[in-house]
Amino acid sequence: MNILVLNAGSSSLKYQVIEMPSQTVKCVGLVERIGMVDAIFTHEKEGKKYAETLPILNHKIGLEKVTKTLLSSEIGVINSVDEIKAVGHRVVHGGSKFSKTVVVDKEVKVSIRNLFDLAPLHNPANLTGIEIAETIFTNATQIAVFDTAFHQTMPKEAYQYAIPNTYLEEHKVRAYGFHGTSHKYVSEKAIEYLGKNSSKIITIHLGNGCSMAAIKDGKSIETSMGFSPTNGLIMGTRAGDIDQSVIFFLMKKLNKSADEVNNLLHKESGMKGLTGFSDLREIEEKAGKGNENCINALKLASHRIKKFIGSYTAILNGLDAIVFTAGIGENSSLMRHISCENLEFLGINLDEHKNEIRSKEIREIQLETSKVKILVIPTNEEIEIAKQTYELLK
Repeated sequence: MNILVLNAGSSSLKYQVIEMPSQTVKCVGLVERIGMVDAIFTHEKEGKKYAETLPILNHKIGLEKVTKTLLSSEIGVINSVDEIKAVGHRVVHGGSKFSKTVVVDKEVKVSIRNLFDLAPLHNPANLTGIEIAETIFTNATQIAVFDTAFHQTMPKEAYQYAIPNTYLEEHKVRAYGFHGTSHKYVSEKAIEYLGKNSSKIITIHLGNGCSMAAIKDGKSIETSMGFSPTNGLIMGTRAGDIDQSVIFFLMKKLNKSADEVNNLLHKESGMKGLTGFSDLREIEEKAGKGNENCINALKLASHRIKKFIGSYTAILNGLDAIVFTAGIGENSSLMRHISCENLEFLGINLDEHKNEIRSKEIREIQLETSKVKILVIPTNEEIEIAKQTYELLK
């Protein structure tokens, strides 16, 4: 079964064609800068890359370009759109309604639309991707895989905020958690690797967006992101946890509007706000050359990670393994080092030599004397979406 995995962002469109159940990736691609006359289209098949700069003014044109490429006699992977049996869509926010992957129908689309206010940067683009795919892949089943679904196993004491109950009951104001597809994928890989179903694991997803989850026996019981993907860890441009009084101070004392504060916390804070840069590679390089702001930002980010490791270990009442994943988690030996530093009391002891070794395979990077396994597991949200799509249809 050929499954097209689509991840439609506000100005981008990622895709893969994956053959299931073998999990064979036939091609991968990305449309960037949608809405611009100099949009960038890249496509890769069997290790060969194709790139093009062209006008792609909306998602419809973008997906039409993707489809034309998939059908190409030279670099394509299908002869007809009917060879795509299902399209698996990443949808960021499923609210409290969706705890599992679903076939898209009118009601599902209405629900995704009703959640626009909770994920204004993501859900509108996700829905656009679904609606366009329906017009092109007319015989394929459209499937929605929600980032929030994995965290629906959290107990009430983890997801309810200490505000009047009516806000939860009537307006669904609560912690939802995000990056669930990634946390699910790597935690299942960790459980399989550890060879024990009864497990206590902390997964640490570090990319431009960052989040952590406490996972007990395969189920999420706590996570760092909440009502929106803004809080928790320090991220590329997002502030993470902040005293809510700061927001009122910015509005009342500095006369900033709600939109200005929202933009500040989403797009101008985090590592960018602290250093002027959002790319960790650049921050690490400048920190190595003595840039005080970059050194300070790395300390702040790792301090926040260690706070969550400590609190999640308490909630789990023990710890078998911590898992680093995503772009930074998988590739930054420095971030792993400073995030595990001085955690010996919790049984976390990093092996500096193993930490420097690069690999695309699951690997252990702890000392032999460490009570807790420290794992680096490459995430693969596309494979996870394909898996969930296939499981729903088979």
